[in-house]
Amino acid sequence: MTVASVSDGFADTLRARKFAVLLLAHGTPETVEEIPEYLKNVVSGRAMPQHVVEEIQHRYAQIGKSPLTEWTFRQAALLQEKIGLPVYVGMRNWKPYIADTVRAMRADGVTDAVALCLAPQNSRTSVGLYRRAAYAEAGSALRFHFIDAWADHPLLADAFAERLRLCWREACAAVGAKVPVLFTAHSVPCRTIQAQPEPSAQAARPDRSESGPSSKEFSGPSRSTRPTAPERSYALPGAAAAGPDPYAVETKQTAALVAQRLVAERLTEQDWYFAFQSQGMSGGPGSANPWIGPTVEDTLRAIHQEGHRGVVLQPIGFLCDHVEILYDIDIAFQELARTLDLKLFRPESLNASPVLIDALADLTISGMRKLQQTTPAPASVLT
Repeated sequence: MTVASVSDGFADTLRARKFAVLLLAHGTPETVEEIPEYLKNVVSGRAMPQHVVEEIQHRYAQIGKSPLTEWTFRQAALLQEKIGLPVYVGMRNWKPYIADTVRAMRADGVTDAVALCLAPQNSRTSVGLYRRAAYAEAGSALRFHFIDAWADHPLLADAFAERLRLCWREACAAVGAKVPVLFTAHSVPCRTIQAQPEPSAQAARPDRSESGPSSKEFSGPSRSTRPTAPERSYALPGAAAAGPDPYAVETKQTAALVAQRLVAERLTEQDWYFAFQSQGMSGGPGSANPWIGPTVEDTLRAIHQEGHRGVVLQPIGFLCDHVEILYDIDIAFQELARTLDLKLFRPESLNASPVLIDALADLTISGMRKLQQTTPAPASVLT
């Protein structure tokens, strides 16, 4: 999909008004020595215990470095080649910071842009920080159309399913039996999704994801769920809607859509599970600041107790390799799996997946059409 592939009138508008795309990501330091400064950005300048800083430095040292920045710029380059329009990258917690990138866009004469968060599932607390950072520097010269969630985009599910299908076949062959699939997404503090009343969300979250479980609370692996989501345009202008935070529902929705694409491979609802990974070091069982669960650790133990000898673990909240995959899964979860006598397999991350790039292209072109047709709310409304 390129500018030339859309109608001539729309293509002319894109060029005349200097449209562009802004991809937003978490950011990661380039070296172990930069981690203390990076962590200050993550926690908004609050002091972090030295043992936590040292543990995170250890994790980064174990994987050499996080490739998140390189993969994000690679995705941006592939998207730019696909749509024929400038694509910029801004990071929330490291260089290039969102504010610096938006200033560069203004200096380049960009007048209209689609801002796309590379976290497909919308957690309003974190995505809200991306939104505010972008709009704070936009001023009146740059209009944004902000895409804050695209968990149910069919091409996103296709991309994950493409990676999963091959890995699951190989895992079943290696074990000599059908192995379960464990989908994961990054955990978040309970307070970030419980900040608003949830009068109707309880029914959509039957697997305890509203609170971080202790070992006593966990009674078995989280089975598949089928939450119902509203129709989405994938390009929602204006401030975030009121109501319960959608993150826990949207993560499971992505998992369900991926699993549905493997029905022809005989993956049934009883063959897959869901858990939240990478809980913060301050959010363990009994903590005053719990993170949502169930945890991967508890779920792996439960899968082992059910008699399985292998498991395929696929993170569906991450679009490329970084520390939560290369350390948390490939080192920490692998070590736990070995102690349980479980063979743990992980599909290749999306990284430069052509199907993922098609999804990003579809989202951005759709967003540009909406930006052309509507007058977005002033930046002051969104900060």
